[in-house]
Formats: sequence, structure tokens, C-alpha cells
Amino acid sequence: MALAQFICSFAGSNMNVMINDISEDLDTTVQGVQVAITIFLLVMAALMIPGGKLTDRYGRKRCLLAGLVVYGVGALLSAVAPGLGVLILGNSILEGVGTALLIPPVYILTTLLFTDTASRARAFGTIMALGGIGAAAGPLIGGLITSALSWRAAFVFQALVIVVIVFLSRRIEDPLPPDPSRPFDTVGTLLSAAGLILVVTGILAADDNLWLMLALLVLGALFLTGFFAWVRARERAGKEALLSTSLFRSRTSNLGLVTQNAQWLLLMGVSFTVASYLQVVRGYDAIQTGVIFTAATLGILVSSLAAERLAKRRAQRTLIITGFVTTIAGIVVLVLVVGGSPSPWAFAPGLLLIGLGLGVMLTPSVNIVQSSFTEDQQGEISGLSRSVSNLGSSLGTAVAGTILVAGLTSHAYAAAMITLAAVGLIGLTAAALLPRHPPQAPAPGLGGV
Repeated sequence: MALAQFICSFAGSNMNVMINDISEDLDTTVQGVQVAITIFLLVMAALMIPGGKLTDRYGRKRCLLAGLVVYGVGALLSAVAPGLGVLILGNSILEGVGTALLIPPVYILTTLLFTDTASRARAFGTIMALGGIGAAAGPLIGGLITSALSWRAAFVFQALVIVVIVFLSRRIEDPLPPDPSRPFDTVGTLLSAAGLILVVTGILAADDNLWLMLALLVLGALFLTGFFAWVRARERAGKEALLSTSLFRSRTSNLGLVTQNAQWLLLMGVSFTVASYLQVVRGYDAIQTGVIFTAATLGILVSSLAAERLAKRRAQRTLIITGFVTTIAGIVVLVLVVGGSPSPWAFAPGLLLIGLGLGVMLTPSVNIVQSSFTEDQQGEISGLSRSVSNLGSSLGTAVAGTILVAGLTSHAYAAAMITLAAVGLIGLTAAALLPRHPPQAPAPGLGGV
């Protein structure tokens, strides 16, 4: 399950070091590659909630395997893509759909199979460690593969990892039986997906047309408003909706979701911004860019793998606050040190702090949200949690990319990083508002906290 999270996170960041190679090979632009990266993250965010609901109907392991197969097909299609359109179909659409199917089962099964706080923290720590490493080490691994072989080989690597995961997952047992009679809210799925897609597309349009951006954002907000109205109408009629409004009655969970969104926005935003700056402004190749990111990877690895030990010694709220403070400090150091030095080593201190900060808080944020609900709500909250996180990833790439594409200079780079630091302050505020001792989920059947 940790390996599944690794490859999905890897897919979201490894293309950052292939921007020049892909754009030249497929005769497209930096912005075109940015769009492909963002669509991949957006498809995940838009379909993660429906993906979580499907696990109740068809079973968690079955959805996991189906997602892996779809993802693998998308990776192979991307490897042979003759142009940007096919790359978007394989990488952005099929890999995005596959991820939306396979990731919710990972978090649901982890929550169901590991019942006490310490063991669950250890399990989530391993999963989030590999997820964070996949996102942070994606540039390094992608850079090595691209430099030694080709950017296309990076997609073959993904397909091979998928084969390994399918083989290893044969021993996983689903603790809950599927319920084929469980209804599926198709209208709610379409409304929520359309709303999320329009919002992020609106952000992407900021550098081209401000009026188009405004129109898309307003239209997206209308679709999302319609989605929540539809959900409430179905609940009043006694029908099951795509997303239960009871999920939003937990103040602890709501704040935890805000911190998750901010964390992944920071992770993917920093990754895209720094990778673009290194390649476009400083002219580094893929492998040089990947090596520089090793500092962030090391930071995430060290702090994530210490999740179980930290969970025993410190409150989860304390860990999340510490993570945001460290990450924001890392961004400040990165901007100040890099701006005054031409050396590639100038990136190391800031990236190391960012990696340590993100690794410290990724696990407790997930644990707080998942532990706020009973077993019968794990499908819904897992889908919502992963959707919020992947929406953060999409926004991170979209916001940072929009600022950079508008003017790829050192000033644009600094503006993008300062914007990300401001997002970190929002996450820090949400973390400070978390209760010191979060309540646990009630007995099954009593609803959310």
C-alpha cells in the first residue's frame, strides 16, 4: 500500500524535471507540459470522492486492483505518446483515474487493519513517508532515468512498479464485504467533478485572460454550490448521496482537511517552482535538478519514518504546528539564500527544512481526519481526504505555474515562493485551532464526531 502511494506521488512530480525534454520531443511548450501535470493532479482530485464511494459497493481490494490496471495502461500509453494529446490521455487521464480508484482503498484498508493509535501512526507513517519521498525524489529518479535513457523510460518504470504492486497485493484481505446494492450518486459525481475542474482551470487561465479566469471560477463555484444543494436534497429525501454532510460536522476533521490541503499544495508547489527555476532560469539538466532535490527527499524520509515515535511523545496538533513552522522557515531560507548565491548548494538548507517540516506533519494530519470517523464512514472520509489533498497538489502546481509562466525570471520565482509561504501561514492557523486532544470516533452507527 505504501508502494502504491509512492508511485502515485512520484507520477505527480517526476515530470517536473522532464519539462524541457518533453516539450522539445513532443514539439510543445513549457506551459503545455504544465497543463498535462495539472490535469493529472486535477483528475485525481475530481474523482477521489467517487473512488472512495465505489469501494463500499465493489470492495476495497477490487477497486485497488482495478485502479492499478488502469494506471499501468496509462503509463504504457504515455511511454509511446507521439504528441501532447496522447500524453495527456495516458498520463493525465488514465493515470489520474487509476489513482482515484486505488488510493482510497489504501487509506481505508490501513485504517481498518491498524486499530490502535501507535500501529496506525506507524502504518500511515510508512505510507506517507513513501508518498512524500515519491513526490520529493520524483525529480531525482525521473532525472536519472531521463538522462540515462529517455523521459519515456520513466513511464515504463511506473508500469513495472505497478506490476510489482499487483503481485504483492494478492495477500491483502478486505476486512469488510462489498455491498453491491449500495447506490451510487452519478449526478453528484458529475457536479462535484465539474466544479473542481472549472476552479483549477480558472486558476490556470490567469496568465492568459483575467476575464476568462473570473468566469471559470464563478462557474466552478456555481457547480460546487449546486453539488452541495443536491447532496442536501438527497439526504432530506432519505437517499444516499455521494458525500454525507455529516462529514463536515467534525470541527477537528475540517481543520485537519485544511492542513492536508495546505501541505500538498506546498509540496507540489515548491517542487514545480524550484524545478522550473533550475531548468529554465539556471539551465540545469534533469539529473542536476534531481540531485538538488535530494535534500528535500532526505528531510521527508527522516521525519516521516519517525512518525510512530513522534506520535508517542508529542500530540498530533503539536507535530502539525511544528511542521508548518519548519516548512515556512525553509521557504524563507530558500528565497534568501538562493537569491544571494549562484551555487547549487544554496538550495540545500531550505529544501532540507521544507522536507523535514512536511514529513513531520503529513502523517498526523491524515491520522486526525481518518480517526474522527467510524468504520462505516471510512469510504467517504478517505475519498474526501484524498480529494482535498490532491486538490491541494493541483492548486500548488497551478498557482505556482501560473506565476512562473507569466514571467520566468528570478522575481517570478520569488513571487511564487512567497505565495506558497502565505499558504503555509493559512495551514499553520488551521493547525493552531485544532483541539489539543482530538476526540476519537464514536461507536459504529452513531455518526461522525
